[in-house]
Amino acid sequence: MQLYDTRSRSIREFRPLAPPNVTMYCCGPTVYDVTHIGHMRKYIMDDILKRALRAEGYLVKHVMNITDVGHLSDDADLGEDKLEKGARKHGKSVWDVAAEYTAFFHETMRKVGVEPPDIEPKATDHIEGMVALIRDLEAHGYTYETAQAVYFDTRKFAAYGALSGQKLEDKQVAVRDDVHADPDKRRPQDFALWFKRVGRFANHTMHWDSPWGDGFPGWHIECSAMSMAYLGPEIDIHTGGIDHIPVHHENEIAQSEAATGKQFVQFWVHHNFLMVDGRKMSKSLGNVYTYLDLEARGINPLAVRYLFLQSHYRQEMNFTWEAAAAAQTAFERLRGLETALRASEPLPVTTDAALKTKTTFRAAIADDLNTAKALAVLWEALGNAAIPAGEKRTLLAEFDAVFGFGLAQLPAWERKPLTDLPPDVTKLLKQRADARSRKDWAAADALREELASRGYTVEDAGGTTLVYSKEL
Repeated sequence: MQLYDTRSRSIREFRPLAPPNVTMYCCGPTVYDVTHIGHMRKYIMDDILKRALRAEGYLVKHVMNITDVGHLSDDADLGEDKLEKGARKHGKSVWDVAAEYTAFFHETMRKVGVEPPDIEPKATDHIEGMVALIRDLEAHGYTYETAQAVYFDTRKFAAYGALSGQKLEDKQVAVRDDVHADPDKRRPQDFALWFKRVGRFANHTMHWDSPWGDGFPGWHIECSAMSMAYLGPEIDIHTGGIDHIPVHHENEIAQSEAATGKQFVQFWVHHNFLMVDGRKMSKSLGNVYTYLDLEARGINPLAVRYLFLQSHYRQEMNFTWEAAAAAQTAFERLRGLETALRASEPLPVTTDAALKTKTTFRAAIADDLNTAKALAVLWEALGNAAIPAGEKRTLLAEFDAVFGFGLAQLPAWERKPLTDLPPDVTKLLKQRADARSRKDWAAADALREELASRGYTVEDAGGTTLVYSKEL
C-alpha cells in the first residue's frame, strides 16, 4: 500500500514497524458541541484507511481520543476552554456537555457506518500520564514555568517546524504581537503543557493537582500522553485534519520526540476540508449540518458516506444538497443491486473478468486510498456481463468490507421489481436486451432513457434485468 506522508511530503510504501501489526492513532472529537458533516468526512476516511489496511492482511490497533478538557478556542493558547464555552452556551455543566456530545458523536458514527476504535480514551481519565510526560520534558530541559503556565520551549527542539515546513523564525514573524496573553511567555510559538488555575483560568471548572499547582493540561500534551499509553513511543499512523498540521501535530511531534528521543510517527495522514456550497462551514451562515439535518431532508447518512468516497481525502470537497441527493440515488441503486444479488449463491472469484476487477480494485485502494476509482471499479463489475452473478455477489461483499456501507447487514431493499408490464414496455426491454447482446451500448442506453421517460427504471444485476415503476 502507498500512502502520502505529510512530514516527508511524498507518497511512500507503507511498511509498519512490526508487521503484520499496525498502530494507528486518530485525533478524536472535542465534545463541546454537535458532530457535523465536516467531522463525518474525517472519521469516515479514517475508517476507510483502517478497513483498507485490514484488507491487506494487517492487524490494526486503533486508538482515538475524546478531548473533554484543555482544548482552547485559539491555538496560540488564547481564548477559553471549549468545554467551558459549550457549558455556558447550553446552560449545563462541563461534565454533562461532554457526556451529551460524546453520545451524539457516537450516534453520528453509527449512522455513517464508522466502526468504533479499539480503545477510546478520555483526556480527563489520563491526567496522571500527562503530568508524568510533562515531568519527563522538564527533566530533559525542554520546559519553563511562568506564573500562569508551564510551556514547551520550542527553541530547544531543533526539528520544530519539520511537519509544516515552516522555519521557527517564519512562524515567529507570522504571529501577531498581541497574542501574548501571558506576559512571561517567551515566544508566540511556545505552547502550554499545563495551565495553572490563576488569572483568566482562576474559575476553571475542571482542574487537578500537579507539581506546578492546581490546573489542567494543554490540548497538545493530551494526544501524546494517550497515544503513548496505548501504542508506545513510536506509532505507524497518526491522522487528523489539515488544520492540525501547523500547530497541534507540530507540537505533538516536538514534545513526544523530546521526551523519548524516538521518531513519534512513521506516517502522518491528513484530511482536507469540507466546504458547503463553496463556503466554509459557519453557524452564522447556517450551514453546519448534522446527521439530523440529512435525515430531515430524506438523505440516508450512509449516502453521504458514499458521497465522500467520490473525492480523494487529500482534496478539498464541496458539499451541496444536490450532490447529496445524487449520492442518495446512487446509494439506493447500489442497495437494490445488492438485494437482487442475494438470490444468487456466492461463488469464488475465478473468471478472468472477476480476477481482473479484484486486482484493479485493490490497486486503486492501495494508491493512497483512491476511493473514487475504486467506486468506479465496483460499478463496472456490477454491469459486466462476463462476471457471473455469484462472483459479483462475492466481489461486492469484498469491496464493501473496505467501503463500509454494511450492505449485507442492511434490510433487503424494500422496493419490488415489476413483473406485469405493458406490451410496449416489454417490447422496448427486448430491444434493449438485443442491443446489449450485440454490445451496442449506445442503443441500449438510448432505450434505457426511453423507458425512463415513460416512468420506468431499469437495473441490470446478476444477469437479470429488473424494472421499477419510478426512478430511484
